[in-house]
Amino acid sequence: MQSQRIGRVTSLAFPIMGGMLSQSLLNLVDAAMVGSLGEVALAGVGVGAYLNFLAVSMIMGLSSGVQAIVARRMGQGRTDECALPLNVGLLCALIIAIPVSLVFYAASPWLVALISSEQAVTDVGVAYFDARIVALCAVAMNFSFRGYWNGTHRSATYLKVILVMHVANVFISYGLIFGAFGLPRMGATGAGFGTTIAMLLGSLLYFAITARAARPQGFLCRAPDRATLKSVLSLAIPNSLQQMLFALGITVLFWIIARIGTEELAVAHVLINLALFLILPGVGLGMAATTLVSKALGANEPDEAYRWGWDVVKLAIIVLLILGIPFWLFPDAILGIFLASEEARAIGRLPLQLTAAGMVLDAAAIVLTQALLGAGANRTVMRISASVQWLLFLPLAWILGPVLGYGLSAIWALQLGQRALSSVLFASIWRQRQWVSIRI
Repeated sequence: MQSQRIGRVTSLAFPIMGGMLSQSLLNLVDAAMVGSLGEVALAGVGVGAYLNFLAVSMIMGLSSGVQAIVARRMGQGRTDECALPLNVGLLCALIIAIPVSLVFYAASPWLVALISSEQAVTDVGVAYFDARIVALCAVAMNFSFRGYWNGTHRSATYLKVILVMHVANVFISYGLIFGAFGLPRMGATGAGFGTTIAMLLGSLLYFAITARAARPQGFLCRAPDRATLKSVLSLAIPNSLQQMLFALGITVLFWIIARIGTEELAVAHVLINLALFLILPGVGLGMAATTLVSKALGANEPDEAYRWGWDVVKLAIIVLLILGIPFWLFPDAILGIFLASEEARAIGRLPLQLTAAGMVLDAAAIVLTQALLGAGANRTVMRISASVQWLLFLPLAWILGPVLGYGLSAIWALQLGQRALSSVLFASIWRQRQWVSIRI
């Protein structure tokens, strides 16, 4: 991989990776703060957080849809139209996110009770989830803004906004959890309200920055044409469906783990947050591939698009390997930040090491998933991801966990195989190059 190409990838990817890492670190900080309140609070927040992830997944496709179309217009030289996909994303955020948030808010006691039957965990989960779900529209808008700024090769703006959001989130959440800075003491629920306030702040910042920079490209001053609306939705809907199935799968996984025990549920919440810490830089590199692939195809350079996919995969393997080494070598020290009891740390030790190894095996799937989104192959991504998760991993997790009693380590070992299989499948699809002929 030539140094010039590495420079192009890193200049686009590093701000995205920084934003992803800061998001993951924020999740870990929240887990550490809530973890000091006890395992019941941690388990409740875990249940509420993944139900919120399920709701967010329904609008997550807006980011990749906006980004792919913006980058394609950049490659075609139609820079005066680059903000029109963003306008579509913001409109969809209003139309979709508001009713979805109302439905989830009304159903939250029932949804949380489906996952955990322990009343103390359920009470925490409902309160935390209700505090988070009211920000769903702001989250949808932030996804759309992220897609625009990443698609125009200005991912540094995304990084600046998200860092402001996360710093605000830490201070507000700390104040609301523990009653500091003159704020009311709300316990675990305070972490949910802190995140919601930070999301709203991020939306305001995005609007202010984009209004100054993107007016010449049509931001909020030109109605998107029917073709742009159709293009964004044709990419966003399959990706949102894929993300929803993935998030629902995580929720089902939590339900499976809850059948093993509350302590395992708390440990799983920490493990998944630590896994996100490892995986999100890879996703950031993949999002860079989305822009590079889509722009190359817009410029009618399919061979260049193909090379970008593999170049970013190689870089992702190196990054994920380096990040995973401490998790493999020092699992007890890392788990000790979040889990107070030795028994809980013992449960999480081997799964954490398996997580570190699994991220490297998952590198090709992480990057090529995003690269295929840039090419417009969203339906292909959805079919492969959903099939591996729902037809293979979850049924086997149920059998190995609650049925046969092999516990959390067996489920995490199974994930290792799932990640390897996904990488093989996505690499095969990328080599076939059928995605080159897709028009968006």
